[in-house]
Amino acid sequence: MRHVAKLLMIVLGTFFITSNAAHAQIVCLGASNTAGKGVGASSAFPAQLEAILSARGRPMSVSNAGISGDTTAGMLARLSSTVPEGTRIVVVQYGGNDARRGGTDRRANIAQIQQQLQARRIRVIQADGLVRSALQSGLRQSDGIHLTEAGHRRVAEQLAAQVR
Repeated sequence: MRHVAKLLMIVLGTFFITSNAAHAQIVCLGASNTAGKGVGASSAFPAQLEAILSARGRPMSVSNAGISGDTTAGMLARLSSTVPEGTRIVVVQYGGNDARRGGTDRRANIAQIQQQLQARRIRVIQADGLVRSALQSGLRQSDGIHLTEAGHRRVAEQLAAQVR
């Protein structure tokens, strides 16, 4: 009887852990501001978003899939490997690297990313406007294009208000 009870506890524990992880997955897809260039990944908005949600009693797994210098073509190419099954929300922050690197298919790439996520029934939240607003408010590093830690915090707070 003890063996059966112990086995049941293990099975139930595994079920709750895996169902919770699959239930509340957020991926932040983007370039250098998503990655946290200049402040580090632990201070970037994905990490701050996870901390804010947890503090509000909504513990969710938030994955940082930001790569400095990435373009929309790069994001599209790695979309299926970066957004695992069970992902509920993808926060996209495309940035401006397409223009800096001469990318010509930005609109088509963004449309493809959004179509693929919608086909998987994944909610998409746009973060470019939030990042731009924080930068325009002076929450930028000396290079003028990357957020300060306070800028990341502001973006994370605004994103947290959109997570449902």
